[in-house]
Amino acid sequence: CLTRRASLLLPLILAACGGEKRRDFPPLRYDYLPPIRLNVATLDVQQRFVPLGMAPDVSQLDPVRPVDVLRTMAEDRLVAAGSVGTAVFAIIDASLTRHEDVISGRMAVVLGLYGPDGTRLGFAEARVGRQYSGDVDDLRATLYDMTKQMMDSMNVELEYQVRRNLRDWLGSESAVPPPVQ
Repeated sequence: CLTRRASLLLPLILAACGGEKRRDFPPLRYDYLPPIRLNVATLDVQQRFVPLGMAPDVSQLDPVRPVDVLRTMAEDRLVAAGSVGTAVFAIIDASLTRHEDVISGRMAVVLGLYGPDGTRLGFAEARVGRQYSGDVDDLRATLYDMTKQMMDSMNVELEYQVRRNLRDWLGSESAVPPPVQ
């Protein structure tokens, strides 16, 4: 009889305790934005940064790993649209670290363009960072939000640096349209 009564009360107990909702962490994608067409034959995305995987590194707790999101951004935004040469998108920093009540995030990438003989023809570099300090109720949500904010900034900064430093290597479809009157 006690077991039957406990089984009837279990849904009520769980409902009373389960007031918190599970948060979704959708993947971060950039394929909805116009592609940046580079006048090169191939695009090579390289991960030169390897997360430490132990304290103070907390990137493994992020629902979307920063190195993976940077790779996704490069694959979504950069297009090899030429006949010769190579573009190398290198991830050189994608760190999330925690020291007591401060979480720090840094991202850095370099986009280098190389001729058929391997000579570097130009490059663009983009860096962003964020810090969060204070109590953390949900570490996964805080890391996700930081990564999303950094990626929003990285996307803008990378495009700015590419247009500034590699404008001679952009395909005509990458031209910024004139403002609407």
